[in-house]
Amino acid sequence: MALPGGNQAPRHPGRGRRKARYTEKGRQVSPAARDEIRALLGDEPRRPDLLIEHLHRIQDRYGCLSAGHLAALAAEMRLAMAEVYEVATFYAHFDVVMEGESPPPPLTVRVCDSLTCECLGAPALLDALPAAAGEGVRVVRAPCMGRCEEAPVAEVGHRHVTNATVESILACIEGAEHAPVIPSYVDFDAYVAGGGYRVLEECLSGARQVGDVIAALEESGLKGKGGAGFPTGRKWRFVRAEAGPRLMAVNADEGEPGTIKDRVYMETDPHRFLEGSLIAGWAVEAAECYIYLRDEYPGIREILLDEIARLDAAGMTARTRLILRRGAGAYICGEESAMLESIEGKRGEPRHKPPFPSQVGLWGRPTLINNVETLHWVRDILERGPGWFADEGRNGRSGFHSFSVSGRVREPGVKRAPAGITMNELLTEYCGGMAEGHAFRAYLPGGASGGILPASMADLPLDFGTLEAHGCFIGSAAVMVLSDQDDLKAAALNLMRFFEDESCGQCTPCRVGCEKAAVLMSDGRWDVPLLRELSTAMADASICGLGQAAPNPLLSILRYFPEELA
Repeated sequence: MALPGGNQAPRHPGRGRRKARYTEKGRQVSPAARDEIRALLGDEPRRPDLLIEHLHRIQDRYGCLSAGHLAALAAEMRLAMAEVYEVATFYAHFDVVMEGESPPPPLTVRVCDSLTCECLGAPALLDALPAAAGEGVRVVRAPCMGRCEEAPVAEVGHRHVTNATVESILACIEGAEHAPVIPSYVDFDAYVAGGGYRVLEECLSGARQVGDVIAALEESGLKGKGGAGFPTGRKWRFVRAEAGPRLMAVNADEGEPGTIKDRVYMETDPHRFLEGSLIAGWAVEAAECYIYLRDEYPGIREILLDEIARLDAAGMTARTRLILRRGAGAYICGEESAMLESIEGKRGEPRHKPPFPSQVGLWGRPTLINNVETLHWVRDILERGPGWFADEGRNGRSGFHSFSVSGRVREPGVKRAPAGITMNELLTEYCGGMAEGHAFRAYLPGGASGGILPASMADLPLDFGTLEAHGCFIGSAAVMVLSDQDDLKAAALNLMRFFEDESCGQCTPCRVGCEKAAVLMSDGRWDVPLLRELSTAMADASICGLGQAAPNPLLSILRYFPEELA
């Protein structure tokens, strides 16, 4: 036995003494990268739920996420490198560059290739731009940017180019300004001058009681405008009945192709939904309300940052603090539980239900989730009375819808119309009819996932529960109009490719099903029995609505447009 300090025989004869280790195991953090990350984050907290926000800071500053910066961020946040890497690679707006890889060019041009933009000229832009833009510019396909009324659309840096042509995009590229355009809108002072926040003040002062507010929403018949159509007042009541502490989240991740309504409301009158959010937060006693905004709306982010700061200064958020969170290019985060995962700083993968978010939501707490448009209506209903909303409607339906209309119409845009209006009525009364030279052939009543109906069925009432018997649904009321000049099989394939790109990959029926369906639909002659079998498997076994609804457009072609299969 060796004495302390004496020479010891090797533990493994023949190997000799082990060399001393002067560094930690695993990837080493570059001192330069560490200093850059610390300077970039400054005094910001290093909490795990802020991971996506911090990744955005790096992407915005350096144009990509290098391996060195990811390692430094992981060390700074005390997270495993795998945790940081799996989140960074999940979201489309993060450019991860590992060792030996070249960073992307300084400027990225995204061209929307969703259905309306494809119909109105996006393929020609994508063909011509790479060569025309030259070196230093990356041209990529992108999903819907929420500006379908001005299709085709491109984004140069963070500046949108609407009704885009090759010339207008090149002019933007060559210009010095690639920041978002901030539109004129009703700011805090103008909103208050018009009676804004009076209802909130009545709630906070005790002049209005929680029970009366929830009862008014129930009497109005207001349903969630994000797609599911769940009664709003009932949802508030369910969350309030759960044991506290409670939280709230606003779904502003408007990613369904064809949907533009939330963008229009936030760009023009943002305080109306912010007041609705604060009233909801008061009603369910939520100390914090997280607003999850899609990254395709950079101008709205600037608006909300400014206006929320003004609300803070005015003391309006003392009861419920408003916290703005930035998405990163993932359609799946429009699904409510995937949005919660993203707010928590994780990959946006849907959770299994039950439990529902009203019971177990953000960080395991009961969480109220409402869509932007849903909250937009709250002030008016409480101010004007529930009958003002409930008494609207046609064909036995009740309330309003904000229809996002795009495609082959003369006057696209957001149309606030009575629930239950028919497509023929919407087209004639609100859209100025079909575009010049186009004959009405088909329409999508609920965006990419809502199915496709023929013009011969344009007298159906448009509302929740009226279209399901026909294999369709209204969803977020994104209406896309197709004409005799559009290829319906190509339209269905466009939608399936969108779902293929946007599947989170968590469940096999959706991840593999969307890919296989797109391959089968790319064939000139569809294998109808196989597509039907595949659609059934996807609808029955997918975890969330993406995979369950993805087959709707192709099933609509099989059901209503058999001539396309000849």
